[in-house]
Amino acid sequence: MIDKSARKLRSEKVPVIDISQLQNKTNCLDVAKALHQASRNLGFIYIKGHKIRFHTISSLRNQGLEFFNRTINEKLEIKMTTNHRGWLGYGGAKMRENAKPDFKESFVWGYETEKNSIDDQHPLRGKNLWPKFQPKLQKYAMEFFWSADDLARDLLKGFALALNLQEDFFIKTSTNPLSRASLVYYPNQPSNLGDNQFGVSSHTDFGVLTILCQDSVGGLQIQDLDGEWFHAPPIDDTIIVNVGDLLSRWTNGEYRSTPHRVLNNSGKERLSLVLAFDPDPNTIVDPRQIFKTDEIELDAEPISCGEYLNWRFNKAFSYRKKIDS
Repeated sequence: MIDKSARKLRSEKVPVIDISQLQNKTNCLDVAKALHQASRNLGFIYIKGHKIRFHTISSLRNQGLEFFNRTINEKLEIKMTTNHRGWLGYGGAKMRENAKPDFKESFVWGYETEKNSIDDQHPLRGKNLWPKFQPKLQKYAMEFFWSADDLARDLLKGFALALNLQEDFFIKTSTNPLSRASLVYYPNQPSNLGDNQFGVSSHTDFGVLTILCQDSVGGLQIQDLDGEWFHAPPIDDTIIVNVGDLLSRWTNGEYRSTPHRVLNNSGKERLSLVLAFDPDPNTIVDPRQIFKTDEIELDAEPISCGEYLNWRFNKAFSYRKKIDS
């Protein structure tokens, strides 16, 4: 049996940081230092002063709720492709081998050009799928994607400055990024599903940086260093950003990728807007580039962004296991 209890938010563990001076380039270093300290702690941060418009968030949230309340047959018109684009229904994701499949649905889209074409054929990107029965979804989805992409790039510039690197260090190979955005829908979870069922079970995020827009329902829980869980509820005028496994690997563990989970037993439906930022697939994740020495002891061997993400996705998503078999 898994203990689902969680304490109240520990504000000293997940600080609120106003990044407006970083984005306006008026006081970049102080903001960068604050981001750096938070990333060395639990790697979760409430961000104020971001430039993602409220209208974009609310419009996409309304579109998302409309989509997930459609019939299964309608959603199957854009079911998940082998390139991880489209709708993924209940049971399609499992974050750990011994966990139950997540009690959620997702709709995923990614970077696209005007012609929706890209130079490489990496397995984790391809043509976005948009529902013909809901034409406005694409407009607001792409507005959110580009706004969250801009935010991620600004934050990564701050991390680079705090590490005494050129500000474009983490994003200099991001012309055709592997970034993905998603709408994640959590219905209210009935108690009869058992103690081991979560909307998303305990996991760390795969990529470099995650941008999360919660709604007012809450349900996100973060694991502290002592193993205890605490709530990370929505805070007005903020979004949550967290370090992913690739950024932790890139900094040789200096930045922490922390386990978290979602439990929605609020009696309401919950919808999150997410961007997972990742650079071009051929980007080499090697801490020796950051610390400018070959003499550090590496926590993990250098790997390309594309290779690492493909490995993690193959483990987590049931449809990819069918591809492999």
